[in-house]
Amino acid sequence: MPFTGGRNAGSDPAGQARSGAGLKAGPDSGYFRRLSRRLTADLGDLDADELVEQAAQETGACRAAECRRGEEVTMVGRLRSVQACPQSVAAPLEAEFFDGTDAITLVWIGRRRIPGIEPGRRILVRGRIGDRDGAKVMYNPYYELRGNS
Repeated sequence: MPFTGGRNAGSDPAGQARSGAGLKAGPDSGYFRRLSRRLTADLGDLDADELVEQAAQETGACRAAECRRGEEVTMVGRLRSVQACPQSVAAPLEAEFFDGTDAITLVWIGRRRIPGIEPGRRILVRGRIGDRDGAKVMYNPYYELRGNS
């Protein structure tokens, strides 16, 4: 066997393999897969994925799909709709909160309007999860308005 100077025959001077296994380019690479998904996916699914990623970056935020009745939780998400029922004197302000995994109804009792609480707004909410007709609800939650990114 001939002497190769102490290096393996298939390696470069730094001792790394020249196979190119770590450098993957082409239609099977992650970039093209992500680009294809962004171009063909439903906008609602993309928005949900973005909300889940943003919530994961927040400290202490949990997912709406994982919380149960009676738990005190902090969540980050977006308001889908906001409505006030003008029919009664003590009409509550209700908003549908979505964090990418599940929707929760936020109810502010005795409020007709809250500045900044509007559809499409990113918000952090903190409160106790309740149940109303089989759906998750949070009454009079603490909230922080977040930037609309």
